[in-house]
Amino acid sequence: MDATWFYILLPLFLLLLALIFPSNVRNRKLPPSPVPALPVIGHLHLLRPPMHRIYHKFSENLGPIFSLRFGTRLVVVVSSPAAAEECFTKNDVVLANRPRLTIGKYLGYNYTVLITSSYGEHWRNLRRLTTIEIFSSARLNMFQAIRQDEIKVLLRKLYQKSQHDYARVELKSLFSELSFNIIMRMVAGKRYFGESEDNEQAKNFRELIKEAITYGGVSNPADFFPVLKWIDYNGKEKGMKRLSKEMDAFLQGLIDEHRRDKVKTTMIGHFLDLQESQPEYYTDSIIKGIIMVMLLAGTDTSSVTIEWAMSALLNHPQKLEKARAELDNNVGNNRLIDESEVPKLAYLQNIISETFRLFPAAPLLVPHESSDDCKIGGYDIPKGTILLVNAWAIHRDPMTWDDPASFNPERFEGKEIGGAKLLPFGMGRRSCPGSGLAQRVVGLALGSLIQCFEWRRTSQEMVDLSEGAGISMPKVIPLEAKCKARQVLRQVFSSAA
Repeated sequence: MDATWFYILLPLFLLLLALIFPSNVRNRKLPPSPVPALPVIGHLHLLRPPMHRIYHKFSENLGPIFSLRFGTRLVVVVSSPAAAEECFTKNDVVLANRPRLTIGKYLGYNYTVLITSSYGEHWRNLRRLTTIEIFSSARLNMFQAIRQDEIKVLLRKLYQKSQHDYARVELKSLFSELSFNIIMRMVAGKRYFGESEDNEQAKNFRELIKEAITYGGVSNPADFFPVLKWIDYNGKEKGMKRLSKEMDAFLQGLIDEHRRDKVKTTMIGHFLDLQESQPEYYTDSIIKGIIMVMLLAGTDTSSVTIEWAMSALLNHPQKLEKARAELDNNVGNNRLIDESEVPKLAYLQNIISETFRLFPAAPLLVPHESSDDCKIGGYDIPKGTILLVNAWAIHRDPMTWDDPASFNPERFEGKEIGGAKLLPFGMGRRSCPGSGLAQRVVGLALGSLIQCFEWRRTSQEMVDLSEGAGISMPKVIPLEAKCKARQVLRQVFSSAA
């Protein structure tokens, strides 16, 4: 046999043996699996996007806890509130690790950022830092003016098109600009859409962000077939390495600029102050990692949620009118809604909760990994198992929700939804610390759009609610609608002129 073929086939043969005789699962009661599982690749041939729907179909046949084989890795998927609650209460510490996927190496500063780092002292320090220094109520209140200002920019753009009559507008890009500018102004004091449209640096960075999002999830086959790392299958590792260098250079430039100009009013400026007193911990790499997570996890999720909410309301105009009546009665027609008023608007909050339920921006929660053997639902979960929680399926569980596929904000009236029934931000110690910021952005943006404009669909046809590919569950067809400015905007902008 040719020597080249020998070295190619030998590792594949050894890999096959490892799959057939896995030492860590022998004589275990594993969750049921779909068939067939093919040699070497396991169940990967059964998967296609959107993944949360495929997993939901498996759960209908196999039950709320089932297992899959992704190459060399065992994956367990849970799809019921009871199973998810068991994961994040009884087994919360055991399941607090993250799988070491390639993206965490290159875009997560070698697994040191909050999302990808292993559970331990470093992660606890990061969690404390982000909870206190970024997402505390006091810190979020400091940046309230930025959120109000950016939403006013969005309202003015729509007002200029619709002050005299209904105008057709494309909303997806406007919502993306809104959420991205909010994060960038909080982090670095700069807008990267709108007034920076001719800024080449801003354009390049937006392209880097778009590219980084494509590497999300479990998109790299080499994570499940170690042999492919030797040949860099599809050039993914090379692409991540290049992207990592370019992102790092941009973020380092922001830090150097703050250090040079002694900017104090942004998050970077605040972290540099902390760096002076604790230089061994608040390193530039830690600061860059925090910024990276905020940009990648905090921008797309908020904009997608606003887009889904508006899509659902356009398909249910009577619910849109009910929300507008609540705003008119509680805020009036002489001024814009203030962020502090959003939590007091019960029906608006119900709309947001129903949007989180039907259209979670993370339909599959960020993967967990078991650091030791444990049990879920009576099944054995070996150490090193990847756990996926299908929040989308849990949110549509007919045992929990009446008529689960319908958009019905009224289902939340007078109810406290506890436990693992609603998981838009995860659960347990590794739940998303940025939930407070996301709720403020979504609530203020949605309330402002409802208060300030009359809305119609672009035709008699219902807005298409098909889901596209992507870890944040974007719409297949970007949202377009017709809007006409209401009197409150004419008053606000005419008095400001």
